[in-house]
Amino acid sequence: MVRKKFGKKEIFIGIACTLFALLMLSLYVWHQTESVSLGYDSAELEYRVIQLEKEVEKLETVKSSLLTLDRVENIARDKLKLSEPEEEQIVYEDIEKER
Repeated sequence: MVRKKFGKKEIFIGIACTLFALLMLSLYVWHQTESVSLGYDSAELEYRVIQLEKEVEKLETVKSSLLTLDRVENIARDKLKLSEPEEEQIVYEDIEKER
């Protein structure tokens, strides 16, 4: 049996094809890894958005409870010592005359 010897050109082409195949395989694996990583990041951000929306709803509820008219009136009377204006303190403007 005679063994065939490969020339430099054939060896170079074989090495180049092997390197090219390894490069393509590496790029494919990298692409798949990045896709999975982006999927995890996307899911994490969606979860964070849901948390923030719940927090906004909770804060809106707190805001509306703090701005009730009864509470504001009690603070004005008790803490700020405000009272209802007297009749001579009220100024009425005639809007029709200004036009």
